[in-house]
Amino acid sequence: MPRLTPIHYRKLEKIFKNKGFVYLRTKGDHLVYAKKGIDRPIVIPMYREIPEFIILKNLKTARITRKEYLELLAKI
Repeated sequence: MPRLTPIHYRKLEKIFKNKGFVYLRTKGDHLVYAKKGIDRPIVIPMYREIPEFIILKNLKTARITRKEYLELLAKI
């Protein structure tokens, strides 16, 4: 499985929008997204390069597999 690399927050935002997440609000420099059936909101910091550990935590919260993530990333 390919290693995850840091990506721009706008790319990560597009991935979650494609999976049905809806923008709720901005708090400071963090975007907050939610989806029905997912207990916790997804928080995306507005960084030029989001570190892998933040991407992995958001994927786990959103119940998105690494394979799904990489497929969505390839489409963007």
